Amino acid sequence: MLDAFPAEARHTAHQLSSESALMPLSAAQDYPLWINSLIFLVAAVFIWFAGTRLVRYLDAIAVKTGLGQAFVGMLLLGSITSLPEIANVMTSSSMGNPSLAINNLLGSASINVLLLAIADSFIGRDALTSLVAQPATLMQATLSMIVMALVATAITSGDTSVLGIGAWSIAAFASSIGAFWLCAQYERTAPWAVKEEPQSKERGIPSVENAGPQSLRLLIARAAVAGVVIFIAGYCLSQTGDALAVQTGLGAGLVGFVLIGVSTSLPELSTIVAALRMRKYEMAIGEVLGTNFVNVSLILLADAMFTGGPVINELGRFEIASALLGVVLTGVLLIGLLERRNPTFLRMGYDSLAIMLAFSGCLVMLYAMR
Repeated sequence: MLDAFPAEARHTAHQLSSESALMPLSAAQDYPLWINSLIFLVAAVFIWFAGTRLVRYLDAIAVKTGLGQAFVGMLLLGSITSLPEIANVMTSSSMGNPSLAINNLLGSASINVLLLAIADSFIGRDALTSLVAQPATLMQATLSMIVMALVATAITSGDTSVLGIGAWSIAAFASSIGAFWLCAQYERTAPWAVKEEPQSKERGIPSVENAGPQSLRLLIARAAVAGVVIFIAGYCLSQTGDALAVQTGLGAGLVGFVLIGVSTSLPELSTIVAALRMRKYEMAIGEVLGTNFVNVSLILLADAMFTGGPVINELGRFEIASALLGVVLTGVLLIGLLERRNPTFLRMGYDSLAIMLAFSGCLVMLYAMR
């Protein structure tokens, strides 16, 4: 039947099929809206269940290895749940749309903190930040603000190329790795501790046997399988989210910040809820802040995949505001962590309410700037 078509049409069809084989869903914009929406929803379901299982596996790994909750949440959980962002950065930047990739990273960083506040309103009666008393968590929040502020500084000042990579992109990557290292060291060597550990008044949340009879090797294998599921489903989310952005006619900046930012943050939402239900509060907050470190480091990947020069030079006021929003939201979270006596309103801490209000107000501002 192919002989009935002109040679040029057959060549085009062959080229598209080859590209689709190399990059599945690369032509998602040509699919009907309902198909992209269906793929989006199915991928979200897979991410939710994989993320929930992942928390249990990593919690058991933390018990067997003696690693702290904050460290496991920051390094392992934060890194694995960042896999959808990695998929989106690689595809968007290589296809010449770095603005969408960076806005996804910055949007995810702010949305992750928002998801933590939302989860506070659904899980328990105590303010979430009143239940966390680890110095390492405070260090994570402080360093997260610094690396996000560094991104805003980079965009404001502009970038220059060093061996084909933007100098600011290299600095962002180095600062994120350095923040990881400092937090890991501080987990073990913090020179101070909270005088009284917070005691939750919660009842009825089932306890979980973390270590169990499973071997460490089996736990690592299951965590790896969950990570693969999150990566594949996250790729589907980012590709269909990009297509939905075009099909709905919304701006790339706002879509990257909100739509794709939300979609690639679904692993964080599932793991946050699972961790809080298991009373692993430091793990939940560490996962959010660890993901934000990874997001900033991925600017280097976006720069490497983009052939049009330093990726920072493709950004502007919208991205500066997005980065500063992440600084503000993390700062509010840090205040709650320092206060620890945060009263509640509608089952959430005042800091969580402030995060929701700040995000809503800044979202209106970003919509006007799009």
